[in-house]
Amino acid sequence: MKAFDLSLYLVLDPSLCAQIGMVETARLAVAGGATMVQLRDKRAGTSEMIQTGRALKQALGGTGTRLIVNDDVEAAIAIGADGLHIGQEDMDARTARELIGPEMILGLSVETEALAAAVDPDLVDYTGVGPVFATPTKADHKQPIGFDGLARLVQLSPVPSVAIGGLKAEHVAEVFAAGAKGLAVVSAICGTPDPEAATRRIAAEIRKVPA
Repeated sequence: MKAFDLSLYLVLDPSLCAQIGMVETARLAVAGGATMVQLRDKRAGTSEMIQTGRALKQALGGTGTRLIVNDDVEAAIAIGADGLHIGQEDMDARTARELIGPEMILGLSVETEALAAAVDPDLVDYTGVGPVFATPTKADHKQPIGFDGLARLVQLSPVPSVAIGGLKAEHVAEVFAAGAKGLAVVSAICGTPDPEAATRRIAAEIRKVPA
């Protein structure tokens, strides 16, 4: 059984993080309580992803925080990342699992009830469910599902789920009430003047959730 904590999942955005940088943003967020960090950069080539990913891995060393790479299998393997996250349009989960092997964490985005129900728990370790709200950080996102939709998809997913899409500290209670194991955030941390303080605010709300 792979050990990972989805509760406070930071998705790095190169544009939002530009002022501080993705590596420093991640370091500060982890100091504030982030439990997982995803490197997502749709504009970067594999070599650039590897360079950033290796710097992130070094920055996160010894913290216990898991490093996930979005989409780029080659980069994830070269970095020695803890996991890979794929969308429905990237590649199928079986191909991804064959490429990364049995030990690496595999996350899969699901936007509909049919997709959530179709997840194979022998291949996929967690689902990213959303978008809960519309979000400017992903221009091509699907129709927002809201908290009712989140609850339905989480219930159908055979593996733990992390909610994503326009989420902030004030949404923590509803995310967990819907059955998700955590929330993935982008702009709630990336691009804020103090990423560590922003992360601490979210972490404080998570601690209030009944066990």
